[in-house]
Amino acid sequence: MDKIDIKSLYFEELESELKSLGLPAFRAKQVYEWLHVKLAAGFGEMTNLSKELRESLRERYFLTALEEVDSLHSASDGTIKYLFRLMDDRVIESVLMKYHHGNSVCISSQVGCRMGCKFCASAIGGKERDLLPSEMLDQIYRIQTLSGERVSNIVVMGTGEPLDNYDHLIRFLRLATDPKGLNISARNITVSTCGIPDKIRAFAEERLPVTLALSLHAPNNEIRKSMMPVAAKYGLEEVMEAFRHYYERTGRRLTFEYSLVDGVNDKEEHAKELARLVKGINCHINLIPVNPIKERNYRKSGSENIQKFKFILEKYRINVTIRREMGADIDAACGQLRKSYIDKTGL
Repeated sequence: MDKIDIKSLYFEELESELKSLGLPAFRAKQVYEWLHVKLAAGFGEMTNLSKELRESLRERYFLTALEEVDSLHSASDGTIKYLFRLMDDRVIESVLMKYHHGNSVCISSQVGCRMGCKFCASAIGGKERDLLPSEMLDQIYRIQTLSGERVSNIVVMGTGEPLDNYDHLIRFLRLATDPKGLNISARNITVSTCGIPDKIRAFAEERLPVTLALSLHAPNNEIRKSMMPVAAKYGLEEVMEAFRHYYERTGRRLTFEYSLVDGVNDKEEHAKELARLVKGINCHINLIPVNPIKERNYRKSGSENIQKFKFILEKYRINVTIRREMGADIDAACGQLRKSYIDKTGL
């Protein structure tokens, strides 16, 4: 019999599982607390359970606990980038970012990514597999354990397209926001997507009050297609319509991520076109100076161009910020640490 992923079970499912083993109801509460509050990395740590029960659980379930392979610590802003090993020896990245308002963790949702965005190191090599809900959760749990610090915000913006791993994403979000577990406010969670219209519409019906961020990166479909292969399948008009639907169903202000690439999408006419595209939408635009990667020829826009782009958007009364570059001294751009590890080890 294949073992069951115990950390991916909702409390009610765990309760039912343990009841089927003839255990009293209070055992489910104890085990769930060990998994999601005390952040146990193994059944052996569950010291208020008998040795026999721990062995019984070990035989029936597997307990996801990521192993730290490497970490990079920023001297400039305290950002820590972690490389974790999964049970099948694949590796993923997660990042701890420290802000005045609290600690934020950027997690991966897949091993690799099949979206193929030209400015992203995560897409090099393609997608290997989806992450389990437990593997998404445990990035946060291991970081809390390793850093000794509480995480208050989650951004699903690491390697992978979250909506391409839809069912696992939803289960992860419900577990992360469970008051009996990690108890992160849904309003402190952001999910970033390249734009898959049917999944955006389905996500709206989940009624999870998280922030949805669209990786836009271009003011029109032609430029977007040159940067993001997914745009050839899903046109910008269709994506924007689904995004508006999400706002109508949830009331949550929308976020647009826009990576500025020198000479590609950072000109004055691009800023004006972008302003027209989002006109009338309750939104925030996050301008991102693109992180250069050696496998691509994209260059970061100059600081003068970035400021000018922001100024034009503000003239159109659009809420806009320039993303603070966290961990710039440790190559914290998505996918870079994993890529260098794979290149070095040949895995």
